Amino acid sequence: MSGTGEAADAPRVGAAVRRRRRARELTLADLARATGLSAPFLSQVENDRARPSMRSLQLIADALETTAVRLLAAADGPRTVDVVRAGSAAVPEDGTGGRVRPLVRGRQQLHALEFTGRHDWQREFRHPHDELMYVVEGAVEAEAGGSRYELGPGDTLYCSGGITHRWRSLAPGTRVVLVGVADDFRG
Repeated sequence: MSGTGEAADAPRVGAAVRRRRRARELTLADLARATGLSAPFLSQVENDRARPSMRSLQLIADALETTAVRLLAAADGPRTVDVVRAGSAAVPEDGTGGRVRPLVRGRQQLHALEFTGRHDWQREFRHPHDELMYVVEGAVEAEAGGSRYELGPGDTLYCSGGITHRWRSLAPGTRVVLVGVADDFRG
């Protein structure tokens, strides 16, 4: 049996970042300038010697004109059956104290992430695929389509593709699951 330790479960996005960077004909120096991250750090990410925080991964994704979810999804090949254990590795979100954990690995038609703790209210999202937010515990303030909503345990928020949305946790220990339809598997 393998894949029981944190290192085995950790998403390895290096190859996906490298493929996307090369497809966009960017050097590591170009990517460093665009993200504000150092070229040596980016090289370590591409070689899976460093795991970026979720905020760093979002900076990389923005510079590569993709999303962090796509980079995470492109990290592994397709899987027909996969178990993600409750204790599997979560990536810290810079400056928030929150963590994010992929719940679906590989290139799938569905993506899902679990967020625990704080989440950055400043970051808005708008993507072509539908998304569902489920509040497992705690409380969330969400804004979608110009309206604000307070959500508690068991509440869901559905956004059609193309709707600008953002959210933040209102209570310590808040746990949220985001599920969306993947719109592009090319990483």
